[in-house]
Amino acid sequence: MSPSRSSKNIAWLYLIAALLSLIGLADSIYLTVEHLTGQTLRCTYSGCFEVLGSKYSHIGNLPLAALGAIAYFTVFDLSILAAFGYRFARPLLAALLALMFLMTLWLLYLQAFVIHHFCQYCLLSAAVTITLTAIVLAGRSWKTTD
Repeated sequence: MSPSRSSKNIAWLYLIAALLSLIGLADSIYLTVEHLTGQTLRCTYSGCFEVLGSKYSHIGNLPLAALGAIAYFTVFDLSILAAFGYRFARPLLAALLALMFLMTLWLLYLQAFVIHHFCQYCLLSAAVTITLTAIVLAGRSWKTTD
């Protein structure tokens, strides 16, 4: 594959990551707003209330979803910068996604083995984070000369 074609493919990967991060951002904002306003979530199966009402769903008065929203917004920003060739954004994005991935594993563990319930919104966020991590790892594994 030629270097310019490889660079274009990598740019597309980062643009896809940016779009995908918007799903995580919307999910996190929804959960944050619902938490802060005290609204009832619309869940298709039980488990949301147990997970989101647990002591693990917030740090002090700050819901974890708010931290997720900040993280997803930062992923969006860094993905756009990386897609447009700003090389400094790539290692920052990889580091942020590594932290998000580890946090996702921790939260999945808590849902499965401590809370014994799953939240569909949390699972969506986990799927987005895992997919984002895979996309960025794929982009890092391709060699470019740009």
